Amino acid sequence: MRSAAAHPQPERAAARVLRLAAPIIVSNISVPLLGAVDTAVVGHLPDPAYLGGVAVGSMVFDFLYWGFGFLRMGTSGFVAQARGAGDGAEVRAVLGRALMTAGALGALILALQGPIGATALGLVGASPAVGASAAGYVAVRVWSAPATLANYALLGWLFGMQRPKTALVLQVFSNGLNIALDLWFVVGLGWGVAGVAGASVIADYAAAALGLWLILRTLPGQAGWDRRRLLARDRLTALFRVNRDIFVRTLCLIFAFAWFTAQGARLGDVTLAANAVLLNLQSIMAYGLDGFAFAAEALVGGAVGARDRPAFVALTRAVTQWSVGLAVLVAAAYGVFGSAIVALFTDLPAVRATAAMYLPWMVASPLVSVWSYVLDGIYVGATRTAEMRNGMAIALGSYLVAAQLLLPAWANHGLWLAFLILMLMRAATLGAWFPRVLRSVG
Repeated sequence: MRSAAAHPQPERAAARVLRLAAPIIVSNISVPLLGAVDTAVVGHLPDPAYLGGVAVGSMVFDFLYWGFGFLRMGTSGFVAQARGAGDGAEVRAVLGRALMTAGALGALILALQGPIGATALGLVGASPAVGASAAGYVAVRVWSAPATLANYALLGWLFGMQRPKTALVLQVFSNGLNIALDLWFVVGLGWGVAGVAGASVIADYAAAALGLWLILRTLPGQAGWDRRRLLARDRLTALFRVNRDIFVRTLCLIFAFAWFTAQGARLGDVTLAANAVLLNLQSIMAYGLDGFAFAAEALVGGAVGARDRPAFVALTRAVTQWSVGLAVLVAAAYGVFGSAIVALFTDLPAVRATAAMYLPWMVASPLVSVWSYVLDGIYVGATRTAEMRNGMAIALGSYLVAAQLLLPAWANHGLWLAFLILMLMRAATLGAWFPRVLRSVG
């Protein structure tokens, strides 16, 4: 198996980054499209409680599955390093361990679906009509848990193996099938909220089956898995360590966003709605920057596995340059077209006016946030997840302190400034520790 990183020249490194990132960015476009179709098909049902139920139910699973994002990130870093080291047997074993973990966690979610659903819906505090609709959605959608987590593992493996086109096929297939089933189940068969949830369940299992088939056809090494390698204590310990660190880091990030929303709610319904619209702009930016972060995971991980410091430096520089370039374009787009973009999300004059007041923070956000996205990708590829965990904890503490100091005087402007401090501190901590990562390569 050939090494994935062999002293790339700067221009070649830039081309490799773009080759990997472009399909990922394209596949990410299908994610908001699916959300728009879900909203559209349910939004035409006679009772607005249906739309609220899907929104609340989807949020429950977004937060639940976001917490298990380590299945993608950890798998990507480990397989990239095994590929870079030319270890085909370990490439195979990484996939096996990830799928075992996904299966175990999926089974645990199914076993605890009652308490999970009751607790999550209780915390939301929706109206009785919306709560009943959301409960119906959760009762169906929860059965996708094993497949959803397996898809995280499969996508992480594909990113680490530098096979973004196959990942693109899976993402487009899954979201395209989900959209088609949405229309059939809800518009054609009249299944309502259960139809939206059922479409997601079927699409997730179909994508997992397709992904396994595509991967197993080309999986390196002998048929099946070597049980001793698959269950090797040192490998399982490393897997647990990385997954634990990413899980804690992700919980901190989830808390930061939830706390932001809660503080916005205290400032009034209009401010809450305006912040929700602006956070959608943050998500759009994230879809693009994630493409380069995922490319960093694969390419930097390959360089780490090959112990190739020149490649590590060249690829890190290329990922940074592409990411900063995209961040500047997004900031410029928000500066010029921000009001028009906001208008696509809401037709309420008060919400539009309030969002416009705080839009300058979203113009600044890409220029501040980009560094944490780049560094996250590099650290995942290097499997330096303890630093990611610690940096996120420091950033979260800084964010909470800043918000407490800024909110009384600056209200929502202070909340947004604290949010940018969160992003800045994420980058500052990882940047401060970057030399130790560099020293560990080669």
